[in-house]
Amino acid sequence: MFDSIRKHQRILQFILLILILPAFVFFGISGYEGMLAGDRGVAKVGDREILQPEFDAAQRQQIDQLRQMLGDGVDTKLFDTPEARAEILEGLIAQKAIAAQAVARNVIVTDERVRQTILGIPGLKRDDGGFDDARYKALVASRGVTPAGFEAMVRGDLQVQALPDAVTASAFMPKAVRERLIALQEERREVREQRFAAADFAARIQPTDAQLAAYHEANGRVFETPESAKVEVVVLTRDALAAQVTVSPEDLKTYYEQNKARYGTPEERRASHILVKTGPEAKAKAEQLLVQLKADPTKFAALAKSASDDPGSAAQGGDLGFFARASMVKPFADAAFEMKQGEIRGPVESEFGQHIIVVTGIKPGAEKTFEQVRGELEREVRQQQAGTRYAEAAQAFTDMVYEQSESLKPVADKWKLEVRTVDNVGRTPAPDAPRGSPLASARLLSAVYGDEVLRNKRNTEAIEIAPGQLAAARVVEYRAPQRRPLEAVKDEVRKLVIAEEAGKLARAAGEARLAELKAGKGGDAPGFSPARTVSRNAPAGLAQPALDALFRLSAEPLPAFVGVDLGTQGYTIVQLVKTLAPTPQELAQKLGAYESQIERVVSQQDVATYVESVKSRSKIVRHPERIGAKVDAKQP
Repeated sequence: MFDSIRKHQRILQFILLILILPAFVFFGISGYEGMLAGDRGVAKVGDREILQPEFDAAQRQQIDQLRQMLGDGVDTKLFDTPEARAEILEGLIAQKAIAAQAVARNVIVTDERVRQTILGIPGLKRDDGGFDDARYKALVASRGVTPAGFEAMVRGDLQVQALPDAVTASAFMPKAVRERLIALQEERREVREQRFAAADFAARIQPTDAQLAAYHEANGRVFETPESAKVEVVVLTRDALAAQVTVSPEDLKTYYEQNKARYGTPEERRASHILVKTGPEAKAKAEQLLVQLKADPTKFAALAKSASDDPGSAAQGGDLGFFARASMVKPFADAAFEMKQGEIRGPVESEFGQHIIVVTGIKPGAEKTFEQVRGELEREVRQQQAGTRYAEAAQAFTDMVYEQSESLKPVADKWKLEVRTVDNVGRTPAPDAPRGSPLASARLLSAVYGDEVLRNKRNTEAIEIAPGQLAAARVVEYRAPQRRPLEAVKDEVRKLVIAEEAGKLARAAGEARLAELKAGKGGDAPGFSPARTVSRNAPAGLAQPALDALFRLSAEPLPAFVGVDLGTQGYTIVQLVKTLAPTPQELAQKLGAYESQIERVVSQQDVATYVESVKSRSKIVRHPERIGAKVDAKQP
C-alpha cells in the first residue's frame, strides 16, 4: 500500500492540495460565484458553474502550495501541463460536487467555527498575541472582497471540508491487515549486485557532427535560454505610510498622559505571607495566627514554615520576593501596596484562602519624562496611525491597480511610492533575491507570468507579499526562451550524446549478461558484489529503481535475478539470495511507529473513493479544451 501511494501521488494531489488542506480558505470555492457571468464556464456540476477566473485562482494556489512544500526553486512549468490542468479541473469539480452534497445534507458551520478559523490564519496575530484587525482588513482587500464576503468564503470552504473530514475520522484498517502491511514493509532481502557503469563505455563513443545536430534539434528545450521579463513593481507598506504621518506635539503629549504608566518602572513590594487555604475554619485559624504574630512579630518566618499552606513560599519563611502590583491577585496586591514597611495585616481573603501579610521591602516606581520617551512615543503613534491608514489604503490600492491597469504610476503618486524597474525576472524567485523583497514572492511572480499580464501588459492584481505589504507589478518587456545555436553549446551536446549512447551500450551489455544468468549459464554468478542486506527503508546503496524492482521480484525460486536500466548511469543486475521476514518481536516494536502513517494512507484512499463516489452521482459537464487541459476520453 505504501508503494501504491508513492506511485500515485498525482491521483491524490488535487485532493490533498485543493480539497482537504484548509489553506484554500484564501480563495474560497464561493469566491467567484456570480462573478463575470458573461465568461465561459470550464465545467458545470449540477447547476454550479466553474468559471475561468476560479480555475486560474486554483492553479495559482496549487503552485503556491507546491512551492511551500518543495521550495521556491520548483519549476512552475512542470505544473502547467495539459495533464496538470486536467487534475486541477477535476479538483474543482470535486469541490462543487461535495458542496452540493453538503447543502443537501444540511451541513451547518457555526459563526464561532468561522471566527476561530480566521483567527488561525497565519500573520493575523500581533506581537502581543492579539488579533491584528488592520492586517485582516488588508488581507481581505487583497482578495478583492469585503469582510462579509471573505467570511462567506471561509464558511463555504469549511462546509465543503466537513464531509471529507468525517470520512477521514472514520478511516479503519483491521489489525491483521495492518500487521501484514508492516511485515511487507519491514521485510529484508539479501542481495548481490553487478553494475555496468555507463562511464566504462564512454571511450567507445565518437559522435559525428550529424548526431550532434540531430540531438540538438530533438532536445531543443534543454539548450534554451530561460524566459525573462523586465518588470515594474510598486509596494505599499505600513512603514511607508508611517513615514508620511505627521504627529503634532499636542497629540504626543496626550498619548503620553494616557500611557504614562508604560514609560517607567512600576513600584515593587517585597512581602512574606502565611496562607490558610479556604475552608470552614480558615478565617478563625488565620485570626489566631495573627494574634500570635502581633504578640511576637519575630515568629513570622517560623510560623510560615510550620503553618502556611503555600508550599512554594513556606520553606522560605513565607518570603515572596519583590513583585509588581499586576503580578498578584487583586485583594492581596491592594493590601500589600497600601501597607507600610514592617506592617503586618490580615486576614486578607483571596481566591486561594486567607492571607496574613508582612511587607519587608519597598522599591519606589520611577517615571520617565515626556522628553525622555518622545522618540518612542512618536514611533508608536506613527505605527498606530499607519495601521489604520494601511487598512483603508489596501482596498483603494487593490481597486486602483485593477481599474487603472495600464500603469502603476497612479498608485505610486497617490501614496508617494517608488516604482522600481527590475530586469531579468524569471518565473521563480532568484536564489539571491533578498528575503522579503517583492520579487522573492512566488505568488507575485506567478501573477507576473499570467496570460493577461504578459499578453496585454496589464498590472497584476494586488498581492500580499508579507504582513503589512501589498505589491503589484506589470511587465514592461517579455523575452521568450531562445534556443542557443549548436555552435555555442557543441561541447555540452557532445557530453550529453556520449552519456546517452554509453548508457545504451551499458544496457545492452547488462541485458546480455542477464539473459545468460536466467538461462543458467552464469555458474556461481561471478562479477557480483558481496552479499548485503537491504530493506525498503535501508537501501544500503541500491539505486531506488533497482530497489523497487527487487521488491517486486518473486522470491521463488532462488536465486532470482532482475535487471534495471539506470539511464545515463548505466545498468545494474540484482541477484536475490534470500528473504528475511521480521520477527514477531520486531513487528510489535514497529507497530506504533507505523500507526499514524497507516491511518493517513487509509484515510487518503477512503477520501479519494468518497470523492469519486460523489462525482459519479453528479451531473457533470466538462470543457477541458477551454483551459488547454488534456481531454480524457473516459470522462463523460
